[in-house]
Amino acid sequence: MALDLGVIGVPSDPVRRTWTSKDALLYAVGVGAGQDPTLDELAYVTENSADTAQRVLPTFAVLATQARSGRSLGTFDPAMLVHAEQAFETAGLLPVDGDVQVRSTVTSMQDKGSGALVVTEATAVDSATGAVVASSRSSVFIRGESVGHAGDRSGDAAPMPTTAPDSKSTYATRAEQALLYRLSGDRNPLHSDPSFAARAGFSSPILHGLCTYGITGRALLHELCGSDPTRLLSMSGRFTKPVFPGQELTVWIWNTPDGIRFRATTSDDTVVLDRGTVVVR
Repeated sequence: MALDLGVIGVPSDPVRRTWTSKDALLYAVGVGAGQDPTLDELAYVTENSADTAQRVLPTFAVLATQARSGRSLGTFDPAMLVHAEQAFETAGLLPVDGDVQVRSTVTSMQDKGSGALVVTEATAVDSATGAVVASSRSSVFIRGESVGHAGDRSGDAAPMPTTAPDSKSTYATRAEQALLYRLSGDRNPLHSDPSFAARAGFSSPILHGLCTYGITGRALLHELCGSDPTRLLSMSGRFTKPVFPGQELTVWIWNTPDGIRFRATTSDDTVVLDRGTVVVR
Protein backbone atom coordinates (compact mmCIF):
# COMPACT_ATOMS: atom_id res chain seq x y z
CA MET A 1 0.00 0.00 0.00
CA ALA A 2 1.26 3.50 -0.83
CA LEU A 3 0.10 7.08 -1.08
CA ASP A 4 0.36 8.96 -4.38
CA LEU A 5 2.66 11.99 -4.03
CA GLY A 6 1.71 13.03 -7.57
CA VAL A 7 -1.58 14.57 -6.42
CA ILE A 8 0.15 17.24 -4.32
CA GLY A 9 -0.46 20.76 -5.60
CA VAL A 10 -2.76 19.70 -8.46
CA PRO A 11 -6.22 21.33 -8.17
CA SER A 12 -9.18 19.08 -8.85
CA ASP A 13 -11.72 19.85 -11.51
CA PRO A 14 -14.66 21.78 -10.04
CA VAL A 15 -17.37 19.53 -8.61
CA ARG A 16 -20.95 20.66 -8.11
CA ARG A 17 -22.23 20.45 -4.53
CA THR A 18 -25.81 21.22 -3.56
CA TRP A 19 -27.77 21.17 -0.33
CA THR A 20 -31.30 21.95 0.79
CA SER A 21 -33.07 23.28 3.86
CA LYS A 22 -33.50 19.67 5.01
CA ASP A 23 -29.74 19.02 4.79
CA ALA A 24 -29.00 22.09 6.94
CA LEU A 25 -31.62 21.02 9.50
CA LEU A 26 -30.29 17.46 9.65
CA TYR A 27 -26.73 18.72 10.13
CA ALA A 28 -27.84 20.96 13.01
CA VAL A 29 -29.58 18.08 14.78
CA GLY A 30 -26.54 15.88 14.05
CA VAL A 31 -24.26 18.24 15.98
CA GLY A 32 -26.68 18.45 18.91
CA ALA A 33 -28.63 21.63 18.19
CA GLY A 34 -32.06 21.76 19.79
CA GLN A 35 -31.23 19.61 22.82
CA ASP A 36 -30.89 22.51 25.26
CA PRO A 37 -33.98 24.77 25.43
CA THR A 38 -31.94 27.53 27.10
CA LEU A 39 -29.92 28.05 23.90
CA ASP A 40 -31.11 30.18 20.98
CA GLU A 41 -31.16 27.42 18.36
CA LEU A 42 -34.69 27.27 16.99
CA ALA A 43 -33.60 28.92 13.72
CA TYR A 44 -31.13 26.08 13.06
CA VAL A 45 -33.50 23.16 13.67
CA THR A 46 -36.82 24.40 12.21
CA GLU A 47 -37.91 26.03 8.97
CA ASN A 48 -41.52 26.96 9.79
CA SER A 49 -41.53 28.53 13.26
CA ALA A 50 -43.39 31.80 13.68
CA ASP A 51 -41.13 34.86 13.44
CA THR A 52 -38.04 32.64 13.07
CA ALA A 53 -36.39 32.33 9.68
CA GLN A 54 -34.17 29.29 9.17
CA ARG A 55 -30.43 29.83 9.43
CA VAL A 56 -27.42 27.60 8.85
CA LEU A 57 -24.78 26.83 11.48
CA PRO A 58 -21.41 28.32 10.44
CA THR A 59 -19.64 24.96 10.79
CA PHE A 60 -21.83 23.61 7.97
CA ALA A 61 -19.11 25.22 5.83
CA VAL A 62 -17.03 22.05 6.28
CA LEU A 63 -19.76 20.11 4.47
CA ALA A 64 -20.39 22.82 1.89
CA THR A 65 -16.76 22.54 0.79
CA GLN A 66 -16.79 18.74 0.56
CA ALA A 67 -17.18 17.12 -2.84
CA ARG A 68 -15.87 13.88 -4.33
CA SER A 69 -13.25 14.89 -6.89
CA GLY A 70 -12.72 11.39 -8.25
CA ARG A 71 -9.03 11.50 -7.33
CA SER A 72 -7.42 8.89 -5.12
CA LEU A 73 -4.79 9.50 -2.44
CA GLY A 74 -3.40 6.03 -3.16
CA THR A 75 -4.02 2.67 -1.55
CA PHE A 76 -4.29 2.22 2.23
CA ASP A 77 -6.43 0.54 4.88
CA PRO A 78 -9.33 2.96 5.55
CA ALA A 79 -9.51 1.71 9.15
CA MET A 80 -6.13 3.41 9.70
CA LEU A 81 -7.41 6.87 8.70
CA VAL A 82 -8.45 9.42 11.33
CA HIS A 83 -9.35 13.08 11.00
CA ALA A 84 -6.45 15.18 12.32
CA GLU A 85 -7.24 18.88 11.80
CA GLN A 86 -10.04 21.05 10.45
CA ALA A 87 -10.49 24.72 9.61
CA PHE A 88 -13.07 26.76 7.72
CA GLU A 89 -13.71 30.33 6.71
CA THR A 90 -17.00 31.77 5.47
CA ALA A 91 -17.71 34.78 3.31
CA GLY A 92 -20.89 35.52 5.24
CA LEU A 93 -24.15 33.80 6.16
CA LEU A 94 -24.36 30.40 4.48
CA PRO A 95 -27.44 29.93 2.29
CA VAL A 96 -30.21 27.62 3.45
CA ASP A 97 -30.33 26.13 -0.06
CA GLY A 98 -26.92 26.03 -1.71
CA ASP A 99 -25.50 25.32 -5.16
CA VAL A 100 -21.72 25.63 -5.37
CA GLN A 101 -18.71 24.49 -7.35
CA VAL A 102 -15.96 23.00 -5.17
CA ARG A 103 -12.32 22.76 -6.16
CA SER A 104 -9.88 20.97 -3.84
CA THR A 105 -6.10 20.61 -3.70
CA VAL A 106 -3.90 18.27 -1.67
CA THR A 107 -1.33 20.77 -0.42
CA SER A 108 1.04 18.40 1.38
CA MET A 109 1.76 14.87 2.57
CA GLN A 110 4.03 14.73 5.59
CA ASP A 111 5.75 11.76 7.19
CA LYS A 112 5.17 11.65 10.95
CA GLY A 113 6.98 8.41 11.72
CA SER A 114 3.96 6.40 12.77
CA GLY A 115 1.98 7.52 9.74
CA ALA A 116 1.37 10.21 7.15
CA LEU A 117 -0.47 13.53 7.48
CA VAL A 118 -2.34 14.55 4.33
CA VAL A 119 -3.53 18.19 4.09
CA THR A 120 -6.24 19.31 1.67
CA GLU A 121 -7.64 22.78 0.96
CA ALA A 122 -10.97 23.43 -0.74
CA THR A 123 -12.97 26.42 -1.94
CA ALA A 124 -16.68 26.55 -2.74
CA VAL A 125 -17.99 29.25 -5.08
CA ASP A 126 -21.59 30.03 -5.92
CA SER A 127 -22.51 28.18 -9.12
CA ALA A 128 -24.44 31.17 -10.48
CA THR A 129 -22.27 34.13 -9.48
CA GLY A 130 -18.80 32.66 -8.91
CA ALA A 131 -18.61 34.40 -5.52
CA VAL A 132 -16.74 32.55 -2.77
CA VAL A 133 -19.16 30.98 -0.29
CA ALA A 134 -16.69 29.19 2.01
CA SER A 135 -13.24 27.66 2.14
CA SER A 136 -11.77 24.91 4.26
CA ARG A 137 -8.53 23.18 5.20
CA SER A 138 -8.52 19.65 6.54
CA SER A 139 -5.94 17.00 7.30
CA VAL A 140 -6.16 13.28 7.88
CA PHE A 141 -3.63 11.04 9.58
CA ILE A 142 -3.14 7.61 8.01
CA ARG A 143 -1.41 5.26 10.43
CA GLY A 144 1.30 3.02 9.06
CA GLU A 145 1.90 5.02 5.86
CA SER A 146 5.26 6.58 4.98
CA VAL A 147 5.74 9.27 2.31
CA GLY A 148 8.99 11.06 3.12
CA HIS A 149 8.56 14.81 3.67
CA ALA A 150 6.49 17.09 1.48
CA GLY A 151 5.43 20.52 2.67
CA ASP A 152 5.67 21.95 6.17
CA ARG A 153 3.49 22.97 9.09
CA SER A 154 4.64 26.56 9.46
CA GLY A 155 1.01 27.62 9.87
CA ASP A 156 0.56 25.72 13.12
CA ALA A 157 -1.22 27.59 15.89
CA ALA A 158 0.84 28.79 18.85
CA PRO A 159 0.83 26.78 22.11
CA MET A 160 -2.30 27.03 24.20
CA PRO A 161 -2.59 29.42 27.18
CA THR A 162 -1.83 28.00 30.61
CA THR A 163 -4.02 30.50 32.49
CA ALA A 164 -7.61 29.96 33.60
CA PRO A 165 -10.06 30.31 30.70
CA ASP A 166 -12.16 33.42 30.25
CA SER A 167 -15.22 31.22 29.81
CA LYS A 168 -16.23 27.60 29.50
CA SER A 169 -19.45 25.76 28.77
CA THR A 170 -20.51 22.12 28.68
CA TYR A 171 -22.59 20.44 25.98
CA ALA A 172 -24.15 16.98 25.98
CA THR A 173 -23.84 14.36 23.26
CA ARG A 174 -26.41 11.64 22.81
CA ALA A 175 -25.77 7.90 22.77
CA GLU A 176 -26.97 7.86 19.14
CA GLN A 177 -25.16 11.10 18.16
CA ALA A 178 -22.88 9.40 15.62
CA LEU A 179 -25.86 7.60 14.07
CA LEU A 180 -27.54 10.98 13.59
CA TYR A 181 -24.46 12.73 12.26
CA ARG A 182 -23.65 10.01 9.72
CA LEU A 183 -26.89 10.91 7.90
CA SER A 184 -25.16 14.12 6.79
CA GLY A 185 -22.91 12.06 4.54
CA ASP A 186 -20.03 10.46 6.44
CA ARG A 187 -20.98 6.77 6.45
CA ASN A 188 -17.55 5.57 7.67
CA PRO A 189 -18.37 2.40 9.70
CA LEU A 190 -15.79 3.52 12.28
CA HIS A 191 -18.68 5.53 13.73
CA SER A 192 -21.38 2.86 13.60
CA ASP A 193 -19.96 -0.68 13.32
CA PRO A 194 -18.40 -2.14 16.51
CA SER A 195 -16.36 -4.72 14.56
CA PHE A 196 -14.89 -2.07 12.26
CA ALA A 197 -14.11 0.17 15.26
CA ALA A 198 -12.32 -2.79 16.90
CA ARG A 199 -10.11 -3.14 13.80
CA ALA A 200 -9.06 0.47 14.37
CA GLY A 201 -8.28 -0.23 18.03
CA PHE A 202 -11.39 1.30 19.65
CA SER A 203 -13.63 -0.39 22.20
CA SER A 204 -16.74 0.90 20.41
CA PRO A 205 -17.66 3.25 17.55
CA ILE A 206 -16.42 6.79 18.06
CA LEU A 207 -18.02 10.13 17.30
CA HIS A 208 -17.11 11.75 14.00
CA GLY A 209 -14.40 14.34 14.43
CA LEU A 210 -16.54 16.80 12.48
CA CYS A 211 -19.42 16.17 14.88
CA THR A 212 -17.15 17.09 17.81
CA TYR A 213 -16.07 20.09 15.75
CA GLY A 214 -19.67 21.12 15.09
CA ILE A 215 -20.66 20.87 18.76
CA THR A 216 -17.63 22.96 19.68
CA GLY A 217 -18.61 25.46 16.99
CA ARG A 218 -22.05 25.78 18.59
CA ALA A 219 -20.40 26.64 21.90
CA LEU A 220 -18.26 29.31 20.25
CA LEU A 221 -21.31 30.68 18.43
CA HIS A 222 -23.26 31.12 21.66
CA GLU A 223 -20.39 32.19 23.91
CA LEU A 224 -18.68 34.64 21.56
CA CYS A 225 -21.24 35.70 18.96
CA GLY A 226 -24.52 36.08 20.83
CA SER A 227 -25.85 33.18 18.73
CA ASP A 228 -25.48 35.32 15.56
CA PRO A 229 -23.99 33.12 12.78
CA THR A 230 -22.85 36.13 10.73
CA ARG A 231 -20.28 36.95 13.43
CA LEU A 232 -18.38 33.63 13.39
CA LEU A 233 -15.98 34.05 10.47
CA SER A 234 -13.46 31.23 10.85
CA MET A 235 -12.50 28.35 13.14
CA SER A 236 -9.67 25.83 13.25
CA GLY A 237 -8.64 23.05 15.59
CA ARG A 238 -6.65 19.84 15.95
CA PHE A 239 -8.28 16.54 16.90
CA THR A 240 -6.26 14.85 19.64
CA LYS A 241 -8.42 12.08 21.12
CA PRO A 242 -11.70 10.42 20.13
CA VAL A 243 -15.05 11.21 21.71
CA PHE A 244 -17.49 8.40 22.39
CA PRO A 245 -21.21 9.09 21.87
CA GLY A 246 -22.86 10.01 25.16
CA GLN A 247 -19.84 11.84 26.59
CA GLU A 248 -20.11 15.49 27.56
CA LEU A 249 -17.91 18.13 25.92
CA THR A 250 -16.60 21.18 27.73
CA VAL A 251 -15.34 24.06 25.58
CA TRP A 252 -12.70 26.33 27.14
CA ILE A 253 -12.16 29.82 25.68
CA TRP A 254 -9.30 32.27 26.15
CA ASN A 255 -9.11 35.87 24.90
CA THR A 256 -5.39 36.43 24.27
CA PRO A 257 -3.41 39.31 22.75
CA ASP A 258 -2.91 37.09 19.68
CA GLY A 259 -6.59 36.23 19.27
CA ILE A 260 -9.26 33.94 20.68
CA ARG A 261 -8.14 30.40 21.51
CA PHE A 262 -10.17 27.36 22.52
CA ARG A 263 -10.01 23.66 23.30
CA ALA A 264 -12.57 20.98 24.04
CA THR A 265 -12.37 18.26 26.69
CA THR A 266 -14.50 15.36 27.85
CA SER A 267 -15.77 15.01 31.43
CA ASP A 268 -12.62 13.10 32.45
CA ASP A 269 -10.50 16.11 31.32
CA THR A 270 -9.23 14.37 28.17
CA VAL A 271 -8.40 16.99 25.54
CA VAL A 272 -10.18 16.02 22.33
CA LEU A 273 -9.90 19.20 20.24
CA ASP A 274 -6.87 21.41 20.77
CA ARG A 275 -4.86 24.36 19.38
CA GLY A 276 -8.17 26.03 18.53
CA THR A 277 -8.37 29.47 16.96
CA VAL A 278 -11.50 31.40 16.07
CA VAL A 279 -12.15 34.77 14.43
CA VAL A 280 -15.37 36.67 15.17
CA ARG A 281 -16.64 40.10 14.19
